[in-house]
Amino acid sequence: MASRNSAKTAHGGASLSGTNLERAGDYNQRVALQSIRIGAAKTKQEVAALTGLTVPAITNITNRLIEDGLILEAGKLHGARGQPAMTFAINPNGCFSIGLNIDRDHITIVLLDFAGQVRARVSKEIAFASPEDVSAFFEASWKALLKTKGVRADRIVGVGVAIPDDIANVELPHRPAAYEAWNRVDVRELLSRRHDLPVMLENDAAAAALGELHFGHGMRKPSFFYMLISSGLGGGLVVEGEYFRGAQGRSGELGFLPVRSERTSAATLQDAVSLSALNEFLGDTYAVGDPGQLADLPAEAQARIDAWIDLAADLLRDPLISISCLINPQAVYVGGRLPEALIDKLAAAVTQKLSARRSILSMAPVYRAALAADAPAMGAAILPIIERFLPSRSALRNTEQA
Repeated sequence: MASRNSAKTAHGGASLSGTNLERAGDYNQRVALQSIRIGAAKTKQEVAALTGLTVPAITNITNRLIEDGLILEAGKLHGARGQPAMTFAINPNGCFSIGLNIDRDHITIVLLDFAGQVRARVSKEIAFASPEDVSAFFEASWKALLKTKGVRADRIVGVGVAIPDDIANVELPHRPAAYEAWNRVDVRELLSRRHDLPVMLENDAAAAALGELHFGHGMRKPSFFYMLISSGLGGGLVVEGEYFRGAQGRSGELGFLPVRSERTSAATLQDAVSLSALNEFLGDTYAVGDPGQLADLPAEAQARIDAWIDLAADLLRDPLISISCLINPQAVYVGGRLPEALIDKLAAAVTQKLSARRSILSMAPVYRAALAADAPAMGAAILPIIERFLPSRSALRNTEQA
């Protein structure tokens, strides 16, 4: 972990410093491409200054990137002195990726371009979708998305999948016995039956955090905790532009923290703070299948939602205090499929609860994430792009071992 006084700045990925190690040209290209992608550098001189590579090296790299169709010449920058410098920008059509979010209440697919824009999406509200349901929806949808936007299949670099850990084993209301079929399924094989694209898997909260890192607030504040409110409750920790997984790859599992409160009988945090818990709170009269319907419920239901928000904020206070004290992130971002107005209400309620603890100087502010409802799918979609083009510690290790 770099010190807080480090001269290098993390921008949505590994710190933007190149390496002159032998056979590490691929990593240098990744670092240079990332500096252009996030807008931190636009000219060869700026890329060289930010990455620590030489201008001739950057010239060779940008020539390759233009030839590969990944960046474009965006015009000349006229300064006060010298010749105008050519600027570069990401080519949105350089490549595309597919992101799939599988959850207990929906399936969502997005088509993401190289600039991080969602070109097309399709979503299906379905409770506890079986592996066969997911496979059928994916096969019927992904090529149709490409066709609607005129994207050739050979421009797709891969499929990323965001899915909760132990999806079949977490106790949630109304979970059918047949849902345990997920324990016997190889998700990669399930989704690879009719194409040869690489399929990459990630926990849904981790994918949401990666999406926020590369496309949201994380581009400016690269140390944060992401809280994903879905059918369950998850979390993802990003430290100085790198997702932190922990010893067993299960860091950030906020939802499994025990709850001891006179206000609820919930045993764990996600038993009280999740969409499943909110629907239980609303009761049969007002429970919704689509979270987007929450904003349209009558006044009595809105009063119940407000009561749930107050309870959720109360239960989240101590865990978020612990996160601030132990990890010292720049911010906590709240995302998920709650309507944005309700996420804002929850963030404000949590902030009010935390403000009573003024003695804690390292308290991280709580905000709505820039990417909310589709964050897991978008984060999943960037997995093949990271693997193929962007800097990461694993990419550097691969070049060093080449």
